Amino acid sequence: MRRLNRKKTLNLVKELDAFPKVPESYVESSTSGGTVSLIAFTIMALLTILEFMVYRDTWMKYEYEVDKDFTSKLRINIDITVAMKCQYVGADVLDLAETMVASADGLVYEPVVFDLTPLQREWQRMLQLIQNRLQEEHSLQDVIFKSAFKSASTALPPREDNSLQPPDACRIHGHLYVNKVAGNFHITVGKAIPHPRGHAHLAALVSHESYNFSHRIDHLSFGELIPGIINPLDGTEKIASDHNQMFQYFITVVPTKLYTYKISAETHQFSVTERERVINHAAGSHGVSGIFMKYDISSLMVTVTEEHMPFWQFLVRLCGIIGGIFSTTGILHGIGRFIVEIICCRFKLGSHKSTPVQLPDGHINNHLPLITDNSMH
Repeated sequence: MRRLNRKKTLNLVKELDAFPKVPESYVESSTSGGTVSLIAFTIMALLTILEFMVYRDTWMKYEYEVDKDFTSKLRINIDITVAMKCQYVGADVLDLAETMVASADGLVYEPVVFDLTPLQREWQRMLQLIQNRLQEEHSLQDVIFKSAFKSASTALPPREDNSLQPPDACRIHGHLYVNKVAGNFHITVGKAIPHPRGHAHLAALVSHESYNFSHRIDHLSFGELIPGIINPLDGTEKIASDHNQMFQYFITVVPTKLYTYKISAETHQFSVTERERVINHAAGSHGVSGIFMKYDISSLMVTVTEEHMPFWQFLVRLCGIIGGIFSTTGILHGIGRFIVEIICCRFKLGSHKSTPVQLPDGHINNHLPLITDNSMH
């Protein structure tokens, strides 16, 4: 009984076989089939290589949420060169809460030469070219995110010559910690002093003829300093056409969390709108000469995550490629053979048609002669 039940079980399993064996007499090799097989294998190899390249690649995923962190401090990284001597200019931050952050808290004033050397000028030209490409092709920002900490430094290279020219400019660089509210970072004439109603600058002792707010922004960023990240104002250079000129930058800062396979950091992205005008009180253009960067903090936070295709998904796509090509080429090969057989059969039928015979009385005999016993002998 056990042997009989086992035999029935094996027979049931055999009936469920979805891959029946084809007898060898049914398998026929042909030249057309071999050609189609070579084409199919070639296409499979190419698509497999392309699919593997897609599997190796990564992409950036963007998620948005409300920023609930209002108590932490915001770091501003600054590296700006102004075409005035350091004793004539002052920098500080004033936010909406009337809180003043003086430049002495983290900025350094360094006397330098405003004109760049050929190597530095080439660096700035390259950085401006990258900025133009980033404005045209926003997808390049993903490449910059993935190559952070691996790319070359974006800082201005040091001077390669020992210039004997006396310093005619002031490089203001360092960082400041400010409240996470809208504020105004500005560089203007005179050092900043505290004031009960805000703040003021000692500009009375500086003559208007010495005003020159031509400037170069080598670096400006918010949040954690990440090497390799290019910010919108890096490499910007403005030349003043008048002594009393105001340069304004309206900045919207977006908190950003960056998670890649190389780094994990909390930084900030920002967009900027520029404006410049000459101060002329007689013509109705009021204001203060200087460089003003008015920033506002967005209430949204962006999380940028680098993602990779799972290995199981790669295998599924690979199986789909192989099975799909086999099925498609098989169908095309069958259709091709069917068409060829139809054409060949039509030609064969035409070659076996009987030719009409002209009889003596003028009639035409289209009938085939009957087979008689004498003809068979």
